[in-house]
Amino acid sequence: MIDTLTLLNDVEFAKVMLDKKELSGVDIVFILRNLLRMKYYPVAIKFFYSEDELSNFKKSENYKIALHPFTFCHYLSASRQKGDILLGTAKELGCSNAKYVFRWKEFDEGEIKSHIKYAKDREQAERFVKTKKRLPINLLAFATAPLHKATFKPDVIHGISDVLQAYHIANDWCTAKDIHPFEMSMTMNSSACHGSTAVFITNKPNITPMCGGSYTSGKTEQGEINWIWPGQDIEPTIRWTLERTVRDGGVSYPRTGETYPGFNMCKLCPFLVWRNPISTRP
Repeated sequence: MIDTLTLLNDVEFAKVMLDKKELSGVDIVFILRNLLRMKYYPVAIKFFYSEDELSNFKKSENYKIALHPFTFCHYLSASRQKGDILLGTAKELGCSNAKYVFRWKEFDEGEIKSHIKYAKDREQAERFVKTKKRLPINLLAFATAPLHKATFKPDVIHGISDVLQAYHIANDWCTAKDIHPFEMSMTMNSSACHGSTAVFITNKPNITPMCGGSYTSGKTEQGEINWIWPGQDIEPTIRWTLERTVRDGGVSYPRTGETYPGFNMCKLCPFLVWRNPISTRP
C-alpha cells in the first residue's frame, strides 16, 4: 500500500529514502518530482563504444529507432516527455552539429557556415567551432532513456528544469562533492549535444542555456535550462538533497526549510509572517 501521507511529508519521505543503501533511478526520478517539483523525466544517455554492450542492449531492451534522421535534441525530448527508450546511430542523427561533436563527421565548411551568424566573421566562426569538445573516435551508437527505465549504467544524465530548480541541484552537488565553485560553460549552437559530450569527457556537471535550435523548434516550452550530470554523480547529489531536507525541515532555497523549492514572498519581506494563535484561555 502506498502511504500518500508520508509522500507529502517532506521530512518523513526523505527519511524513508535515506534508509536505502542505494538510490535507484526510479527513486531519483521520484525524489526530483516530489521535492524539487521537476516535471520532466531526467534522461539517461549511454555512448556505445563496445560491440558487445551494443549487442546486449539490442537483445535486452524494448527500444525504438528513428523513422527519419532527427536531432539529438529530438531524442532527448522523446525520452524526456514520452518515456521512450531510443537507440541512435550516425545514420539516424540528422543534426550536423551533433554529428561533429560525436565525431561522426569531420570539420568542414558547413560547420563554419552554421556558426557565422553568431560570429564577427568567418575566421572567428571557424576558431569557435574548433574549441568544441568532441567524443572519442569510433562511437558506435547512443541510447537515451528516461532515468527510471534505463537498465544500462548512464554515462551522462540530461535534464531540463526552471533556473531555480537547477540552482538547487547545483548547490547540492557542490556540497555532496565538496567542490566549489560550480563552473558553468556554454557553447554556440550545441547546448544539448555538446553539453552532454563535454560532461562525458570532463566528468563534471554543467548547467547551460538552450541553444537557438532547441528552443525555436518546439522542444522546450517555457525557457527551461539544461542541467547535465555525470551518471555517477546523480546519486550523491540527490542523497544530500534528502539529508538537508531532514536537517532543515524542507527542501527550499532561499527560505530555508519551506516545502516548496524557491519559496518566495516579496523577497522574504519580514512583514509577511504567519504565526500560531496565542491562546486567551486561562
